[in-house]
Amino acid sequence: MAAAGGAGLMAQLAAFPNVHAKVSGLTTCADWAHWTPEDLQPYVDHAIDVFGPDRLMSGGDWPVSLLAGDDARVWDATHALLSGLGDHERGRVIGGTAIEAYNLPVGS
Repeated sequence: MAAAGGAGLMAQLAAFPNVHAKVSGLTTCADWAHWTPEDLQPYVDHAIDVFGPDRLMSGGDWPVSLLAGDDARVWDATHALLSGLGDHERGRVIGGTAIEAYNLPVGS
């Protein structure tokens, strides 16, 4: 995982209001066979603290994420890592922020 200096660099980037961040790839930075959501929680919490749900998005990192678990395990961990957020905030990180940031069409 990133050294403590990485947290400071992330906070510096978050100071720019036009910068968004994506929480992804954490499982492949951890012990592939033994990671838990609890191992990753401090990193996600810091990203939420400095960027907030309106500038933070989640990503699966497929197919690289398969090195450290199947899609269901990574998706379940993502939901666990965001469980401290309210429904609206969690929805922003899961998809709303990306829809806005990338100006994606919704529906047909």
